[in-house]
Amino acid sequence: MQENQVHSGVGPASPQPLRVVIVYKRDAYPDEALMRLIAERVEQSGHAVFIDRHLTLGVEWAKEIEREIRQADAIIPLLSAEAAGSEMLGYELEMARDAARERHGRPQLLPIRVNYTGPLVEPMAGILDAIQYLLWESANDSEGVVTELLDALGRLPVSEPAAGNPPPQGRRFTPPPKPAPAAAPLRPSSMPAVFESVGGAVPLRSEFYLPRPSDGELHAAIARQDSIVLIKGARQMGKTSLLARGLEQARGQGMRVAFTDFQKLNAAQLENVNGFYLTLAESLADQLRLAKLPAETWDERRGPNVNFERYLRREVLAGLEAPLVWGLDEVDRLFGSVFSSEVFGLFRSWHNERALDPACPWAGLTLTIAYATEAHLFIADLNQSPFNVGTRLTVEDFTPLQTAELNRRYGHPLKTDSELNRFTHWVGGHPYLVRRGLHELSANQVSLESFESLASRDEGFYGDHLRRILVLLVKDSALTEIARGVLRGEPCPTPESFYRLRSAGVIVGATPAEARPRCRLYATYLKRHLA
Repeated sequence: MQENQVHSGVGPASPQPLRVVIVYKRDAYPDEALMRLIAERVEQSGHAVFIDRHLTLGVEWAKEIEREIRQADAIIPLLSAEAAGSEMLGYELEMARDAARERHGRPQLLPIRVNYTGPLVEPMAGILDAIQYLLWESANDSEGVVTELLDALGRLPVSEPAAGNPPPQGRRFTPPPKPAPAAAPLRPSSMPAVFESVGGAVPLRSEFYLPRPSDGELHAAIARQDSIVLIKGARQMGKTSLLARGLEQARGQGMRVAFTDFQKLNAAQLENVNGFYLTLAESLADQLRLAKLPAETWDERRGPNVNFERYLRREVLAGLEAPLVWGLDEVDRLFGSVFSSEVFGLFRSWHNERALDPACPWAGLTLTIAYATEAHLFIADLNQSPFNVGTRLTVEDFTPLQTAELNRRYGHPLKTDSELNRFTHWVGGHPYLVRRGLHELSANQVSLESFESLASRDEGFYGDHLRRILVLLVKDSALTEIARGVLRGEPCPTPESFYRLRSAGVIVGATPAEARPRCRLYATYLKRHLA
C-alpha cells in the first residue's frame, strides 16, 4: 500500500506512518462496524493499525496488547453505551495513560463517542473526561468522523519530544458536539426498568446494595469522628459503594463532606508533590465553596507540606462550623509515586497531633481512605504510615445468606438451594461476580445451565472482566508463574506475591500457604490461558 495514498474525501496523509491502536468493546454494535471502517481508512492513509480482533486470547495476546499500546503514537477508543462500562477498555486506557507519562505525552488519545454522550465509569472518566471527543450518532456521520480523525492524525508529529520537554497538552481536535437528547440504548433492551447496570459504584438508593459488617463499623467510626478510617478490599469488592454511604451518613448528621477520587488525577497533577497538594487544596476549596483559594495563600518560600497543611488548617478547618469527613478513594494510585511517603507521612502526623492535643484543628477532620494494595509493600517506615493506625475495615465477600437475599431481590432466578449452591460454586461470594451473574440470570433470562457453560468463555458475559485479569497477570512474568503454581495447588512462594495476587482479587487465603484461586470461574479461565 502506498504511504501517501489518499482516500476519496480525505486530506493528505501524515508524512511518515504512525502506529495507531483502536480499542473497543468486543461484540458490541455498532462498535465493530465502525472499528472496521476506521481501521481500513487509517491504513489507506499510510498508518499502521493494530486491533486485537484476530488474536487468540492467551499469554501472548496479553503481552501483545500491552506492547502495542505502549509503542503507539495514537490510541482511538470507541466509546459506546456498552463500552462505557468495559473493564478491559478501561484497563487499556490506563496502560495508555501510564505510557504517555513515560514517553512525554505519547500515545495521544483521540476518543470517539459512538451514539453515546452519557457518563463513563472510572478509570475511564478520569482519563477521558477532560479530552474533547468526536461524536458518531449514525452512519451519516461516518465520513465526517473519519475525515476529522485523519486530520488529527496528520497533525500529530511522528517523532517523540526530546527528554525534558513538557508533554503535549492533547489537541482538542473537534468542535463541541451538538446538543443531543439523553442517550438511548443502541438497540432495544429487554431489561425491565427495575434492573440497573452492574459495574462501578452501586447507586445510593439501589435496592441491590447489601450492607455487610463493614457498613456498621464505618457508620460507627464516622459518628465517633475518628481521625482515620481505612477501607481495604480487593478490586470490585464494593469499597467505593461503602465509602459513598459513609459520606452520605456524614451529610445526614450535619457534617461537611469532601470527596477525592485519585483515579481522576491526571499525569500533570501527579508529576510533583507541590502540584499534587495544589490539586487537593483546589478541590477542597471548590467542594466546600471556600472564599479564599489556595493560590492566594501558597508561598513558594515554604515547602509543599507546609503550604498544604497551612491552607487546610487555616482556610478549610478553621472556616467550617461542623466536622469535615474527607473521603479519599483509590489511593493505591499514589503508592508508586516518588512522593507517596511524604504525603502519607503528613496524613499520619495529623493523626498523631490529634492524639496529643484533642483540641487541635485536626480534631475536626476525619480521613476515610479506600484502597486495595498492601500499603506496607510501598511504605518503608511504618511509623510514617497512616495505614496502621485509626479504624481499619475490611470489605468481605458475600455470605451464602447474603447471596440468597440478593437472589430474592432479583426475583428468585435461582429457585432452589441446590441451584444457589451451583451458582456460588462458580463465583464464590465476590460481590461483582454475584451481582453480574444474578443480573444475567434474571434480567436477560439466562438459564443456570447456560450460565455454567458460558461463564468462563472469552466472549461470555464475564469475558471483559476476565480478560482484564489475564492482562494484569501477564504484565509480570514472575507473577504469572506464581499464579500458575497456585492453579496447580502450590502455595505462594513469597508474602509479596501473595499480597499482590490477593489485592488484585485473583486469590483468597489468610496466608501464602493457604493461597487458592478465588472461585471456580477464575480457576477455569486462568487454567485455560496460563497452563
